[in-house]
Amino acid sequence: MSFVFKAIDHVQLAAPKGSEETARKFFSGILGFNEIEKPELLKKRGGVWFEFDHYQVHIGIEEPFFPAKKAHPAFNVEKIEELKRHLTKNNVSFTEDDSLPGANRLYMNDPFGNRIEILDRIQGDI
Repeated sequence: MSFVFKAIDHVQLAAPKGSEETARKFFSGILGFNEIEKPELLKKRGGVWFEFDHYQVHIGIEEPFFPAKKAHPAFNVEKIEELKRHLTKNNVSFTEDDSLPGANRLYMNDPFGNRIEILDRIQGDI
């Protein structure tokens, strides 16, 4: 093949109409992602975009809205124990999962019910 996949450009999660401020409070306020400007032509569709490092998360408006219960993005973090304390302090519930060898991970839902995985790879195991 002559083509090459280089990276994931962005992950999109769906949200109900009018939920942009709730998305800002969660993804920017709690998770610390930076909000980025959507292109002018796409603003009329609603939603809001965020980024961290060089990764983007797009929150798109979907009607009717159904949260993703199984499909999910997985974010790799450092210091997951600190994140757990931060989530608890901000009343964000999560479930710890130890079924993936070499990773300390958790699952949580965004404010719209979309599943999100967060993991911290244990060095040397994988």
